[in-house]
Amino acid sequence: MFSLILYATLTPNTDHLSQLSFESVISSYNLYSPDFCAPNPCLNNGVCEERRGKFKCRCSKLFRGRRCEKAKHICKKNTCGYGECVLTAVPPFYECKCKAPFKPPNCLPCEPNPCLNGGSCIKDGEDFDCVCKEGFTGKFCQIDPDDCYETNGESYRGMVSETEDGDDCLFWNSYYLLGKGINPFINFEDIHGLGPHNFCRNPDGETKPWCFIRSGKTLRWNPCNVRKCSTVPSFIPPTLQTTTPIKLHFETCGEPQPKKPINRIYGGLKALPGAQPWQASIQIRPKVSTLGFKHICGGALIKPCWVMTAGHCHDFQVVLGGVDLGKVEPSEQTLEVVETIVHEQYRETPESVYNDIALLRLRAKDGRCAKESQFIRTVCLAKESFPDGSECKISGWGVTPESQYGSSQLLDAEVLLIAQDVCSDPKVYGKFIDNTMFCAGYLDGGVDSCQGDSGGPLTCEKEQVHYAYGIVSWGDSCGQKNKPGVYTRVTHFVDWINAKTAGP
Repeated sequence: MFSLILYATLTPNTDHLSQLSFESVISSYNLYSPDFCAPNPCLNNGVCEERRGKFKCRCSKLFRGRRCEKAKHICKKNTCGYGECVLTAVPPFYECKCKAPFKPPNCLPCEPNPCLNGGSCIKDGEDFDCVCKEGFTGKFCQIDPDDCYETNGESYRGMVSETEDGDDCLFWNSYYLLGKGINPFINFEDIHGLGPHNFCRNPDGETKPWCFIRSGKTLRWNPCNVRKCSTVPSFIPPTLQTTTPIKLHFETCGEPQPKKPINRIYGGLKALPGAQPWQASIQIRPKVSTLGFKHICGGALIKPCWVMTAGHCHDFQVVLGGVDLGKVEPSEQTLEVVETIVHEQYRETPESVYNDIALLRLRAKDGRCAKESQFIRTVCLAKESFPDGSECKISGWGVTPESQYGSSQLLDAEVLLIAQDVCSDPKVYGKFIDNTMFCAGYLDGGVDSCQGDSGGPLTCEKEQVHYAYGIVSWGDSCGQKNKPGVYTRVTHFVDWINAKTAGP
């Protein structure tokens, strides 16, 4: 019942906190010091005067308030155009903090000209338009005539920073993307062209350069408004060629072959194609209906004709090999579910879900079910426990803080295995945890699974082989403190899985 959640820690408004801290210092100081005006508590050149065991600030004519912190109508409407008016202690007692691309002193359109490469700035009410010289394009005429991409744009290092729909790109090091406050681009900037900028790039083998955008509270990624060069090589770049031959017929398990080496650039935002080749989308539509199928749960391909999922997820059709539910991808395979086997002791209560596991048998075509490719592979079943604190991976299309109906893009993220005694602590889940379950995530909240991820795999890696160690099962809300995700413990059910899938 769960989705990958990467909560960004927002920077608090420290002005109020600073004032409280200052007042508490002053109060404390007043209790022990006979000099109430040292240090001077008055702001904006206010003069402090001691009066009957207290202090009073005598403010200049432009300021008022107990500490001269309030201005008298200095910052009027449109004083700073597209900027923020802030108070200063010296004439004219305010300063305009401009928002890009507007510039000081007044943050007004075309003052000075923000258009580059000789472009002309034309005012449009409180906004502006740049009229570019021939050959130059972009909102600020920043894109020169030679700015284009070849093949799929993995080598693109141009300056386009808006999508095909005209949305401005987020900076790749935007704090909104980096939920843990860690800059992951130090190690990868030279490889993928990412860095502290918002230029379009293609670090993961998409069809063209793209970028992240923010629409209200929704985080999305869209292709960029960058043209393809007129002369395009007909060969496939070495970065997209498979260097290791695929072993067909599912001879191995748990060995992904993503388009790019797995790294932490996305941290729960966008899974690399081929990085989770066992990931399945379980889809349903109403009976006797012509409506399209809709994703309801995740799953993991464990054998060519078998998908493992949660007991409360079952039926209908399975889509393998894709990462974007919003489009039909060439790598996809869609198979019909012909049998659902839910664990015999599956049980739901208001507080928990027990023995939450099911198996889906897929319909064979021409004697075969799933066909192995770079994007479709089986995952191994874990037979031994991984140590507490191990970093494992979750993936799915479920709900996020920015998308209440689920993500169209496959997301993945790392979580930590949590000790069983911690998971069953009364402050966490208490007596509702048994030995068929375990917790993973972070006790302080953040990355977690959520509605729509149910049934998807939690995989752990050992010696470069990935093992299905858990199944997304249940939890209390998503990403909350002391409420990590709860997962079905696959090691407890390996014998049951092998017995049920032993037939042809």
